[in-house]
Amino acid sequence: MKIAVLVSGGVDSSVALKRLVDEGHEVTAFYLKIWLADELAFLGSCPWQEDLEFAQAVCTKLNVPLQVVSMQEAYWQEVVSYTLAEVKAGRTPNPDVLCNERIKFGAFLKTIDASYEKVASGHYAQVMESSEGYKLVKAKDSFKDQTYFLAHLNQAQMSRVLFPIGDLLKKEVRELAATWELANKNRKDSQGICFLGSIDFEEFIRFHVGDTPGDLVAFETGKIIGTHKGFWYYTIGQRKGIGLSHGPWYVVQKDTTKNIVYISNQYFSPDKSRNHFYATDLHWIGQSPVATHLQVKLRHGEYLYDATITVVEGKAEVTLNTRDQGIAAGQFVVFYEQEVCLGCGVISFE
Repeated sequence: MKIAVLVSGGVDSSVALKRLVDEGHEVTAFYLKIWLADELAFLGSCPWQEDLEFAQAVCTKLNVPLQVVSMQEAYWQEVVSYTLAEVKAGRTPNPDVLCNERIKFGAFLKTIDASYEKVASGHYAQVMESSEGYKLVKAKDSFKDQTYFLAHLNQAQMSRVLFPIGDLLKKEVRELAATWELANKNRKDSQGICFLGSIDFEEFIRFHVGDTPGDLVAFETGKIIGTHKGFWYYTIGQRKGIGLSHGPWYVVQKDTTKNIVYISNQYFSPDKSRNHFYATDLHWIGQSPVATHLQVKLRHGEYLYDATITVVEGKAEVTLNTRDQGIAAGQFVVFYEQEVCLGCGVISFE
């Protein structure tokens, strides 16, 4: 097949590229350039230069052409602006979910030549074709599984994506990179948000939103016990970064109108329900599920909750089998039935 391969300069996408080359496909590597002038001024340097150098080194070794594609305006419109709007509204966004749906397998698909049959990436996930359409299936490596970030893909996108390392463990990917002597075989994995990489998220928000001092208020007593620099720096369940003695303190609520952050050191007391919420803006990769007992992920990682799901008029009521300390409005909840990722929704409390 003729395949467009998204490369990041990391080991995962490089091993994905090498496997496709070895299978005899006609491949071209693509590096997506996303940073705008304002962000480069904020960073003080080009965050993508090192990534691109590693990607070029791998492509040169494999004799694969590499193209750099500008996705800067699309990133700003579809991902960064959404993230900032959610933060200003007091919600906790997950831009990586929309990055995959709107950019990597969205705007990029519309940019490249239609002759490319598939677009491949180094995501830890798998695709299965069935009589019911395409299914998104969890990766072999449950810890690295990235179906959470891919849960907003649709059937048209699923028909064109490839995840060549979904059947490998991370250690196997590293071993293959070493065997093939890839330039990034020992390069550390990026842990950052899709458009920030290793850049501190709080600093990025400060650059765009700024600081507005407000009160830290004890949830149980209503007493002001400290100050903060803006409610947008805090998420429900957060423990680190509050900076007060007599802790531990947890963020339990935010008043976005008065710029108040409510905290408590009795976060796990019975009066604070942490097992019930709603999911709006529901998106199903295939048909909507019939079962009412599913599993859900509230964040990236291998942990799943058993949950009861009731869908009424496009909104799901979700009750977990146990409590979670960090359920936050704006985050994505992703639904699973055994190994299959069914889709997602946006967490809400009303």
